[in-house]
Amino acid sequence: MPINVTIDADELKALLAMREAYGSLQRDHEEVRSALRLVTAERDLAEERLRAYRRELFGAKSEARASDQFGLFNEAEALGANATPAQEDTPGTEVAAHKRKKRGHRKPLDPNLPRDVVRHELSEAERFCDHDGHALVEIGVEISEQLNVIPEQLRVTQHQRIKYACPCCDLGIKVTPAPPRIIPRGLLSESALAWIATGKYQFGMPLYRQAGLLRRFGGDISSNTIAASMVRVGLATQPVINLMRDALLDAELIYGDETTFQVLKEQGRKPQTKSYLWAQMTGSGIPIRCFTYTPGRGARLADRLFAGVRKGAALMTDGYEPYNGIAEQYQLVHLGCWTHARRYFVKAEDNVPKAARPPDLLATRFISLIGKLFAAEARSQTWTAGRRQRLRRRYSACVLDVIEKLMLEHSPGVVPNSLLGKALTYLHGQWPKLIRYVEDGNWPISNNPCENSIRPFCLGRRYRHIVVIEGSSSRVIGGVDTASQGPAVTGPWRYPGRITRSHSGAGASITTGFPGSEGRRPSDDIASAFAKVPGELVMHDPSFADPPLHSDVSSRDFRDQAIAR
Repeated sequence: MPINVTIDADELKALLAMREAYGSLQRDHEEVRSALRLVTAERDLAEERLRAYRRELFGAKSEARASDQFGLFNEAEALGANATPAQEDTPGTEVAAHKRKKRGHRKPLDPNLPRDVVRHELSEAERFCDHDGHALVEIGVEISEQLNVIPEQLRVTQHQRIKYACPCCDLGIKVTPAPPRIIPRGLLSESALAWIATGKYQFGMPLYRQAGLLRRFGGDISSNTIAASMVRVGLATQPVINLMRDALLDAELIYGDETTFQVLKEQGRKPQTKSYLWAQMTGSGIPIRCFTYTPGRGARLADRLFAGVRKGAALMTDGYEPYNGIAEQYQLVHLGCWTHARRYFVKAEDNVPKAARPPDLLATRFISLIGKLFAAEARSQTWTAGRRQRLRRRYSACVLDVIEKLMLEHSPGVVPNSLLGKALTYLHGQWPKLIRYVEDGNWPISNNPCENSIRPFCLGRRYRHIVVIEGSSSRVIGGVDTASQGPAVTGPWRYPGRITRSHSGAGASITTGFPGSEGRRPSDDIASAFAKVPGELVMHDPSFADPPLHSDVSSRDFRDQAIAR
C-alpha cells in the first residue's frame, strides 16, 4: 500500500540538490573510470613498446621456432615412433653379413681446385720386409687432402713497348701501341680492379682496409687512388649494368625490397637524413640482383625503378604502399610476403613473457598455421610447378581458410595499436596479395630470396658510411657471385676481370662483347655472354645512373646513349 509523505518546499529543494550532486558524482566516477582505462591502456602499450625495444637491442634476432615446440605434451608418442617396446630376452639370432654405411664421411673438396701433390715415401733403409728381408714394392697410395690458402701475391706487370726506327732516315720511328686499358695510365691492372670491386661490393670490405691489406703485401697505394679507380670502373661498366637491368625488367618474376642507410656529405641534405637502397632481383631466367640508391623513399623514385617492366609479370614485395601503385600502373601480379606477415606475430609473441605465455596464445596459433604453409613449400621445393600448385590447392588453401577465419574472429577485440593489433591489421590489409601465390606453382610464398641478398648490406650498415661525390659513385658495379656452378668459375672476381680485360677502353665496347647483340633482346645478349661464366650476377648500381633517375630516359635509351658516347 503506497505511503504518502508530505514535505515542504525547502526539503524538496534539498532532495533535488542531493540528487543532482549524486548524479554529478556518478558522472565524475565514470570519467575517472574512463580515464583510468585509457591510462591503463597507454601504460600497457608503453610497457609493450619498452619490451620490444629491449628485445630489439639485447634479445635474439632469429625468428626461428623449434619444430617440436608443440610436441612437448606427447613425448611418449614422439619417442616411441623411433623405438620398439621392451621384450623378453630370446636366444641369439645369427644376422647375415651385410654392407654397412660408412659413417663420418665429410664433404670432399672441390675437384676443380688445383692440386699440389706431396709424396711421402719411406727411406731407402725402411723399404725392406721385417720378416724375410725382401725389398718392398709399391702397391698403392693412401690419399688425404687439406685445403691450403696462399696469401695474396702482388706482382708488377711491366709493359715494354718496343720502338722501331729506320736506319736510313729519322722519319720512320714507330712505337708499339699501348694495350687498351679501362683506366689509361692507371696504377692498377684490370685484375686488381676486379679484385678490389669484389672485396668492396660483394664482401663489404671498405677501401681503406683494402689499401692497408695491399700495403701489407708491398702495394703502397692510397685509398683515395683506389676510390677514384672504382669510380672509373663504374663509368666504364655502365652499359653492362643497363643490359642487366633490361634483362631484369624482362623477367617473368621480380623481387623487390628496400633498406635505409646513412650518406655523408651529400649536397643539399643533412647526414642524419635517411637514404634508401633498393634491391631488385629476378625470380626466373638469369639470376640478376640490382641494388639502387635513392635519396628518398617516395613513390616517384620507386616508380623509376620499374619503368619498362614487362606487363603481366609477377612482383613479390612487402607491404610498402608505393609497390601497390607500381603493380597497378604496370599491370603486374602483386604477391604478398608471408615472412613479413609472420614477423609481426613473432614480435607479438615475444612481447609476452614466457612464464605468462598461455599454450593457446593467439600469436602462437598464427605462427603455427603460417609454419604449415612454409612446411608445404619446403616439401614441394624440388617438385614441378604443376605438382606444387596441386598441393597448394589441396592443402595450403585449407590452411589459408583457417587463418582467415581466425583473423576475422579476433580482429575486432584487439587493440589496434598493440603489437598483436598491428599484426592483424597488416595481415588483413595484405590478405588478397598473400593468398595469390596459390594460383601458380611458379610464384613464391615469401620475399626471402631478396631479403637474403640485401642482408649482407644490412649487417655492415653500422660501419658503412657512404660519401657521395657528384657524378661518380652513382655508377659502380660490385662484382659477380659465381657460386661455383661450373668448372670454369673459381672466384667471384672472374667475370668482372674478364670484362675489364677484354673490353678495356671505351664503354661502348663492353656491350659489343655480348655475341650477336644487334637486333636481339637484352636477355638473349646476357644469356649468350654468361654461357661460359655460369653463376649469379650481383650488381651494385647505387643510383642506376643519374640520368634515368632524374629524367625521362629509360635504361634502354640510356644504354644506347652510352654506346653513342
